[in-house]
Amino acid sequence: MDAVRLIVASRRALAGSEDGLRIMTEAWQAYALAQAIGSRLAVSGPPELRGEALGLTELAGRGCGVLDTPPVDMADLRAAQLTELGDARKALLDLGSLLMELGMALVAVASAADDEGTYWQCMEAIDAADESRDRVREMLRRLTARDGEIRERDRAAG
Repeated sequence: MDAVRLIVASRRALAGSEDGLRIMTEAWQAYALAQAIGSRLAVSGPPELRGEALGLTELAGRGCGVLDTPPVDMADLRAAQLTELGDARKALLDLGSLLMELGMALVAVASAADDEGTYWQCMEAIDAADESRDRVREMLRRLTARDGEIRERDRAAG
């Protein structure tokens, strides 16, 4: 399945999550998906994105690592369903939106947490979402700059 469809599925699942445990499970899923997308971009994406994509992979891995690993069947693991990146720009735009929504959902869970463990897991995961979103924004900026350079070359050649 392509990245955009998986991101849309993650956004829907996150929006439909009604309790803290489910939100944290969806957060873990979203980080695993971001990690898979970052890995795919690092290996086969535009060369301008490879360094930032590796950073995204690392940050998303940190997001997974700070949250308790949920009992997810491999068939339900969205990251494992990633078969193609598709339109990198669209995937990054949607991933940025997912990470923003994820951060807001985790703020709500942290605010309602009854125990310090959950609170601190959420705070660490919020940091990972913010930093991951920064990487996504930088990749989008680099894509825009690359496209501008290509247009300039085409204009000069043509």
